[in-house]
Amino acid sequence: MITVSAALNHVLALAQPLAAEPIALQNAIGRILAQPVIADRNQPPFAASAMDGYAICAVDLSAGRTQWDVIGEAAAGHQFDSPVSTGQATRIFTGARLPQGTDHVLIQEHVAAVKGSISLTDGPNDKPHVRPAGSDFTVGYKLTSPRRLTPQDIALMASMNVAQPMVARKPQIAIIATGDELVQPGENPRDDQIIASNTYGLAAMLQQVGAETRILPIARDRLGSLAEVFALTTSADLIITIGGASVGDHDLVAQAAANFGMQQSFYKVAMRPGKPLMAGHMSQIPMIGLPGNPVSAMVCGEVFVVPLVQKMLGLPSGPRTRLTAPLAGDLPANGPREHYMRGKIVDGELHVEQRQDSALLTVLNAARVLVVHKVNTPAQPKGMLMEYIPL
Repeated sequence: MITVSAALNHVLALAQPLAAEPIALQNAIGRILAQPVIADRNQPPFAASAMDGYAICAVDLSAGRTQWDVIGEAAAGHQFDSPVSTGQATRIFTGARLPQGTDHVLIQEHVAAVKGSISLTDGPNDKPHVRPAGSDFTVGYKLTSPRRLTPQDIALMASMNVAQPMVARKPQIAIIATGDELVQPGENPRDDQIIASNTYGLAAMLQQVGAETRILPIARDRLGSLAEVFALTTSADLIITIGGASVGDHDLVAQAAANFGMQQSFYKVAMRPGKPLMAGHMSQIPMIGLPGNPVSAMVCGEVFVVPLVQKMLGLPSGPRTRLTAPLAGDLPANGPREHYMRGKIVDGELHVEQRQDSALLTVLNAARVLVVHKVNTPAQPKGMLMEYIPL
C-alpha cells in the first residue's frame, strides 16, 4: 500500500491540461477560461452622462450662471454633434455621450425648463454626474485565467466585445460499473441484486467540477463482458471503473485492463474507505479503478478524481482544501490507514458520525465534511482541532 499523498501524486501524473477551444459567450457560463482576455478599448469609450438632465460647461457654475439656452438633445446611441458654448446646454439622458465642450450634467430635478431654456432651481449642483472615458476599464485591462466563468465574468467579457473566449475543453470521462449484482436505476432487481448508484453519484460529482461524463453499460463479472465495455472507451480522456478491483475470484478489472495494455501506476492505498484503488494508463488513456462500495467510491472521487479533473481543466490541482475545527466529542485512535470520516459542523464544532460503514449512502448524504483522521493517531479528546475537507 502507498500513502494517500503518494497515490494523489501518481493520479495527477496521469494527465495534462487539455487543449483550449473557443466557445460562444452565451454558452460560456461555468467553463474554465483558458487564455486571458485583454481589452482593446476603453469602457466607457467616451465621457457619458450618469443621469438624466442637461449637459453644460462647468465654468458656468463657477461663474455663478443659473440660466442656459437649450440648443439640442443627446440620447444613448444618438450623440449631439455640435459644440456647446458657455451659456448653452443640451438635454441629455443617462448613458449618452457628452457633447463637445460640456463636462457637467445638471440633473433634471434641479432645474426648471421653460421655452427653450433652463434655470437652476436647486443646489448645490456640485457633482458632475459624468462617467469619464475608461472609468470602468481601459485598453490593456486583463481578465486573468484560469478561472471558472461566472455571470459577472460573462457580462464583463461582453462589454470587452469578446464574443468567443477560449476555454478549456471539457474532459470526456467514461464511467463503468462492474458486477453481476448490479442493475440500473428503474429496473427490477432480483433479491440478490442492488441498484448501481455509484456511477450516477460520480457522474454528478464530476459534471459539477466541469467534466462531461458517459455512463457505459454495466460490465459483468466476465473477462469478455469487461472487454466489450472497455472497447467503448477509445474516445475518452479518462476511464473510471467502479468495483472489481479487489482480490476476490470475481474481481477481474485489473486482469481485463491488463489485456488492454494497462500500465499500472499503483494498487492499494492506505486509506479508509478506499483501500482497493488502482490507477494507470490503458491504451494510453488515464484510468482509475475505484472500489465498489458506494461511500468508498464517492470518497475516492472527492480525494483523487476531482483534483485530476481540475488539472485537466487547467485549474490549480493538488490535495483538497483542508480546514480545521474542534471536535464536538472524543474520537478513538486511528490505525495504519488515513481515515476519511463522514461528519458535519454544528455551531463551529465537528460532529463525527458514529456509523462509518462504507456502504451507508444515507450517512454520506447527511455529511457535510470528511474529517481526516491521520495515520496512527492516538485518541483525540473533545475540543482537539481536526482537519476536514468540506463537501
